[in-house]
Amino acid sequence: MDFSMAWHTSLVIFALGTAYKIGTWFSRKIGCNTQHITISTRVAAAAKGVLKTLFSAKIAIILKVVILDVLLQHRVWKEDFGRWLMHMLIYGGFLLLFFMHALESQITAVLFDDYYSTVNPFLFLRNLFGLMVVAGVGVAMVRRFIKKVPRLKTNAMDGYAMVILIIIMASGFLLEGMKITSHTAYQQMVDEYAGLDDEEEIQALESFWVQHYGTVSPDLKAPFENDVLEMGKELHEDSCVECHASPQWAFAGWGTAKLIRPFSLFLDGLEMADLLWHIHYLACFLGLAYLPFSKMFHIFATPVSLMVNAVTDETSSDPANLLTQRIIELDACMRCGTCSLRCSAAAAFDAVGNSCILPSEKMTLLKSMAAGKKLISEKIEAIREGIYLCTNCDRCTVVCPAGINLKELWFTVREELVQRGDPEPMMLSPFSFYRALNRNRIDDKRYGLPIDTTQKAVAGEFSQMVRQPEPYRITAGDTNNIETLPSEKTFAFCFGCQTCTTVCPVVADYEMPMDALGLLPHQIMNCLGLGLTEMASGPRMLWDCTTCYLCQEHCPQQVEVTDILFQLKNLAVTNFKKETVSAPPE
Repeated sequence: MDFSMAWHTSLVIFALGTAYKIGTWFSRKIGCNTQHITISTRVAAAAKGVLKTLFSAKIAIILKVVILDVLLQHRVWKEDFGRWLMHMLIYGGFLLLFFMHALESQITAVLFDDYYSTVNPFLFLRNLFGLMVVAGVGVAMVRRFIKKVPRLKTNAMDGYAMVILIIIMASGFLLEGMKITSHTAYQQMVDEYAGLDDEEEIQALESFWVQHYGTVSPDLKAPFENDVLEMGKELHEDSCVECHASPQWAFAGWGTAKLIRPFSLFLDGLEMADLLWHIHYLACFLGLAYLPFSKMFHIFATPVSLMVNAVTDETSSDPANLLTQRIIELDACMRCGTCSLRCSAAAAFDAVGNSCILPSEKMTLLKSMAAGKKLISEKIEAIREGIYLCTNCDRCTVVCPAGINLKELWFTVREELVQRGDPEPMMLSPFSFYRALNRNRIDDKRYGLPIDTTQKAVAGEFSQMVRQPEPYRITAGDTNNIETLPSEKTFAFCFGCQTCTTVCPVVADYEMPMDALGLLPHQIMNCLGLGLTEMASGPRMLWDCTTCYLCQEHCPQQVEVTDILFQLKNLAVTNFKKETVSAPPE
């Protein structure tokens, strides 16, 4: 097999894959307000943003992020020292091996004229970096499969990455150990570089390598005479020392060589070193080619995300750059589970079992949504439930080691989902409050659409009641009687001071609130006092209410205004469901 061609093919696949992933940062979209932003606009905005940052005081912020958050992983350190150690071992060891060893012909050999992989410091460093990765993978496996860290999920992609890393590391150390003990490898080196014809010199050099370099010879056994070793040392210094440091510097490979020493001649006869060489290089080729398409790509995307988030602002940055930032963040997620451990809605996951309630688990499906993949209805429902149960506490954003603005990402996706249809659950959830607080970020037509849809779905038959010239009084025994409301007595204390209406941010948002909302909060209380429950269940005010509790907090009579409005919505939903079930089929 032509490994040179295979290696260059892997590099080409890696380069093309990386270019493709970077291309998706500017082509994929997420959010309902982003469809008008073109790829060229986003590329131009990104270039402008980069140049503006480089020639401004923000460059100091970038340098700080690179040192503290990228190189030293300060964000991870603050959360958990054990996880920081694991991440530094894998992240640092892998990158150092990748650039120094995997890309040795492109980087290391170019930087160092006298570079050989078998001399120091490269021999020692390769073992050190490799052992760092092995130790990190070991810690990761202990965390996942033995300690079983709460809410830390393992999917197929995690397994693939672990298996590839284990094969690369294990085959690399075994290969190095086999090469140290292999008499065949030693003989090939002598034939190519030593140029010895004298039998005495050949035996002297081989004796020296058996004694000091770990070679296992089928013909020569220790102990050796001192003069033979001295001759071998001189020959070694003439022919081998420039490209071979003592294998003991390769401490991991040397330890492996000592373990396999009793079987080395047998393994050498099976050409095991050649087999391990093929396995190691094929695993490296596969890992390199697979890297841009796996979760391991976060080793490149996460630093970019950290730097971008450090210099962007939701209120002042270009919307095109904010969209690109969202897509970068999806690739930057390493699914470490930190956000899920801090999630205030995680208790709902324990009760419901929907993994999309956990922030880290939502990210996988959100990547599929951004890629334009068609998700089955069950997946959409799982995402919808997971997102509308979010309490907007912002804990996930604060602790994310990749710097992902998760709260803004949830808001963007929730708005897209409510625009798709079936918005009732979200409009009846705490999300409606957070959505109203961010109304200035949503187009007016888009903002009102899910509210109208929800109102028509659950209270459409009552909407005309407000416009009737004669008020509709409910009859005794009607199932809609306000007696069914838990807050039944509180409205009786209302004396119509209109404080609730005065402090309401929804009312304040309209120049003509009566025309837009039908009834105002104090008027709804008046309807209830008169027994006009159905009229109180119909106005738009119920569905625009953001449950901010300002009305209830300011009421001088301590009337539970917000709770009553919420109960009226529930009453309307209950009636709608009853009528839907009892209605005859068309």
